[in-house]
Amino acid sequence: METIQGISQFKTTNNTALTIGTFDGVHIGHKRILERLTNNAKKYGLQSAVLTFFPHPRMILQKDSGIRLLNTLEEKKAIMEQMGVDYLIVHPFTKSFSRLTALEFVRDILVNQLNVKSVVIGYDHRFGRNRNANIKDLVGFGSTYNFTVEEIPAQEVAEVSVSSTKIRNALLQGDVATANAYLGYPYLLSGTVVKGKGLGRKLGFPTANLAIQENYKLIPKNGVYLIEGTIEGQVVNGMMNIGYNPTVEGKVQSIETHIFNWTESLYDKKIQVRLLKKLRDEHKFDSVALLVEQLKKDQAKAVEFFQNEND
Repeated sequence: METIQGISQFKTTNNTALTIGTFDGVHIGHKRILERLTNNAKKYGLQSAVLTFFPHPRMILQKDSGIRLLNTLEEKKAIMEQMGVDYLIVHPFTKSFSRLTALEFVRDILVNQLNVKSVVIGYDHRFGRNRNANIKDLVGFGSTYNFTVEEIPAQEVAEVSVSSTKIRNALLQGDVATANAYLGYPYLLSGTVVKGKGLGRKLGFPTANLAIQENYKLIPKNGVYLIEGTIEGQVVNGMMNIGYNPTVEGKVQSIETHIFNWTESLYDKKIQVRLLKKLRDEHKFDSVALLVEQLKKDQAKAVEFFQNEND
């Protein structure tokens, strides 16, 4: 898959099958659209292309700087590539871009710049200045400019009954099971391991402190989670604490992962972890000894979980 930064950088002459959207989370509903897209591309001898936007339009139009996204751009790229997309076009979303009329958007961008011959889109898609054009308008433009429009109907969307907002809300409540079911894969956290205070090692539970560069990435509710990760090609299991370490008067939120049966240093390494299950909320214990006792119980539950998963 080729990732292209900005519509103007799309230089190929290949005709495309295209879909448009933010695709935050690339969840099971999105995957229905992407599967239809790639199938159409193969059927008609086209290249499949996804036009997405960053920053998220809500950050610009609603000044919603507090919105947290389910994917970093790198995570989104990896998932799109797995889905067999040929081009991922990431366009900077601006107020001036939002003011394009429906005609300008279709004629100047979809047709003249992106060489569109097939569009796959949801039944409720709206576009153009003030979002005043809909799927019927797009079909009309298709007749004028010689491209087909395939609509994902309401009943098919309803079958999936999922949205990025539902997933965000589930994660903010610590409901990883629901979020993962909607995503179709475990929720991802990606970052670089940085040095912490070394407290975990003193307690017998050394941890990798994960620093996430993208401040827009949604961090799930504080608590203890079972995780799976990949380090240097090796799949590992462990447990992760998201929170403030209240037992030792922590002041800053951290993401600390204890990886089972791992002794090598992870400092400065980039790792990705996948959240599988929430064990419990974060608690303040009356003593460090009680905290260690609880960590041992958490680990026993984790080991049992992974043993059952592998049976």
